[in-house]
Amino acid sequence: MNRLIDSPWRNLLAGLLYMLAVIGLATFAYVQFGWSWGDALYFVIVTVFTVGYGELHPITSPDLRAVTIITIVLGCTGVIFLTGAIVQFFTLSQLQQLLGSRRMKTKIEHMNGHVIVCGFGRIGHMLADELQAGQVDFVVVDRDEARLADAAEKGLMTWAGDATDETVLKAVGVERARALASVVPNDAVNVFITLSARNLNKNLEIIARGEAPSTKGMLLRAGANSVVEPTHIGAERIAQLILFPPTARITDTADRIRMLGVGLRALGLELEVVPVAADSPLAGASIESIEQTAGSSLFIVAIHRQSGETLTRPDPATIIEAGDGVVMITRSGRSQRPVA
Repeated sequence: MNRLIDSPWRNLLAGLLYMLAVIGLATFAYVQFGWSWGDALYFVIVTVFTVGYGELHPITSPDLRAVTIITIVLGCTGVIFLTGAIVQFFTLSQLQQLLGSRRMKTKIEHMNGHVIVCGFGRIGHMLADELQAGQVDFVVVDRDEARLADAAEKGLMTWAGDATDETVLKAVGVERARALASVVPNDAVNVFITLSARNLNKNLEIIARGEAPSTKGMLLRAGANSVVEPTHIGAERIAQLILFPPTARITDTADRIRMLGVGLRALGLELEVVPVAADSPLAGASIESIEQTAGSSLFIVAIHRQSGETLTRPDPATIIEAGDGVVMITRSGRSQRPVA
């Protein structure tokens, strides 16, 4: 039964073939009784579609009546089936979309402590992958139907709407959410989203995307807890790959390291590479003294020497030299990292 319901194309094709078979066989039968092909086809058409303008020729013999009765029964049955197939063909997708939206709405209404991702562009897509890998409940909000369809294909919870509208934010449970990420590629939109979200939930953790340097202050004043600048981060990452290729790559290549990064971020930690400049306070200091000075805010896990040597699990007495790349685990927030 489900197979039939889910196959509008097959149902429509079967209905058309059935009707063609009934009309063809009935027309042929009337021709055998001496009717012309034109009269026979016309009579069969007005009969099976229940129009019934009248008989072109007297139907007096039992055989003709039997053929007519069979044509009416089979024809009406075929018309009913074909009409249902046509209706199904044009409405099934809309019904599935409507029912899917209702199910989605019900699920979102029961979400609590979830994350809201506003914008499903390049960064939103990558963010969703990370959250999904970290098994975090979240819902994607976007106005673009194509992007939402892409998100739905990945099995993500989605909501169509403008995230600057407080009604939309309420619909996705901003008052029950624990965090909101505004990653729309438009600084003004991100500011409006931040303002609306902060107005609805004073305790919400808001992470906003900012492209222009001047936008960071606006987003923080609007209520964002953190501002991410993709251009700045991208440039820094490129520099790390150029300066310390082996060390930089170990932080983002293997799936196990990637999952480690997700787990660390869930704990409020970051895995990063810090280049040590000649005038850095880290240059000439031992790992033990650096960690003691920083308290519990960082932990050095590897050192990439300028010569190309990589030290994993370095001894606490190891001295950091100018030009080294230090791989460290730090608390979230770049201000807590020692100046290198």
